[in-house]
Amino acid sequence: MIISVTGINWGDEGKGRVIDQLSGNADIVARYQGGDNAGHTVVNERGRFILNLIPSGIFHEGTVCVLGTGMVIDLEHLKGEIDSLRKRGLRVTPDNLKVSERATISMPWHVLQDGLEEERLSKSGRAFGSTRRGIAYAYGDKYKKKTLRTGDLIHWERTDVRERIEMILEAKNLELAGLYGQAMIIGTEALNQWCAGHAWLRPFLADTGNYLMQAEEKEETIILEAQLGALRDIDYGIFPYTSSSNTVSSYAPVGAGILNGKNDHVVGVMKAYSTCVGAGPFPAGKAMNPEWMDKLRMAGDEYGAATGRPRRVGPFDSVASRYGLRCQNADKVALTKLDVLSSFDRIPVISGYQINGKECPDFSPMDDLEYAKPKLEMLPGWKCDISSCRSWSELPYAAKGYVKALEEMTGSRIEFISVGPKREQFLLKGEWL
Repeated sequence: MIISVTGINWGDEGKGRVIDQLSGNADIVARYQGGDNAGHTVVNERGRFILNLIPSGIFHEGTVCVLGTGMVIDLEHLKGEIDSLRKRGLRVTPDNLKVSERATISMPWHVLQDGLEEERLSKSGRAFGSTRRGIAYAYGDKYKKKTLRTGDLIHWERTDVRERIEMILEAKNLELAGLYGQAMIIGTEALNQWCAGHAWLRPFLADTGNYLMQAEEKEETIILEAQLGALRDIDYGIFPYTSSSNTVSSYAPVGAGILNGKNDHVVGVMKAYSTCVGAGPFPAGKAMNPEWMDKLRMAGDEYGAATGRPRRVGPFDSVASRYGLRCQNADKVALTKLDVLSSFDRIPVISGYQINGKECPDFSPMDDLEYAKPKLEMLPGWKCDISSCRSWSELPYAAKGYVKALEEMTGSRIEFISVGPKREQFLLKGEWL
């Protein structure tokens, strides 16, 4: 069985928390896109963890984690993440972590170029809000066939790989010199030494596509883990304020490496309110006054897991969420951080937009979203702690009413509700996986 867990909005919806919950009954958890430019936060009996590359299933014995073909991987970051988990007592070995030999390497110059371009754009106020992790440039070079894949580390002394290395270095040095006036960043011998220095990765490399397809044939449970959300998809998100990969669920089997696979279930994860890291249109961010926003940000500890940057926050956006649910084709919906709203007397929800004087009940990334004025409905708050609730019947009447209102506005059925950051702080409203 293949279950894709995806974000419905701008990302940071709490997918790591949901994946951690599902991983206890999974054989494999695989990332299918993205790099280390976003993080999943997991809180369990060992403490609080932020994962940028390694899937959230790493906390479960017997669950194998896979970094899939569609990813771009910063090897220094991956090594640091492995070392950090090991220092905290977790087992990370080639038995429970497998890296696709087809995944693209995010090279050191990609990080350099990302930072240089953001600096250039910021002078005119046109920066994209990049995390400066080099993701866009790694993907760009992938499609220009001017980068390395992880499997090249095994064969870097082979003639064809060395010739490709020469071509890559020549092109990249010309590019950085012409655009940014950078001197030669690296020579062939230095890059060869860099490749040799990453011999530690070799035991982790595998034909993960074949591994996953065999697992599917054996009817094992495979969870495909997304990074970011539908509104950051390179094709269907708010371009150009997107990631550089496809975050939608239909890409998940291909990005993981399961060429003949299809999703049996898609879990769409929504937060009980809206958040956004990075630049670009965010209608919910202008729905309420700054004091309300600050209170929500503090209550939800809304700071980027990968960057530490304060997230833009706002009310739940039913317009954007309906679009995200459609993009992800979600048949199961999880709602996270309902507990964060417990201190509010009245809770706003965005029910529609007005753009240039026209009503826009439906979301389109092609609209002029910078000028979208959100229409609000105010719902009663419950003003009590719900973190100990473990069943739908235990929730206060107003909290149930809030969940039902979101269901009605989005046309979805919410079945998983988190009421706190800890693994056990959740309840099920309906039929779950």
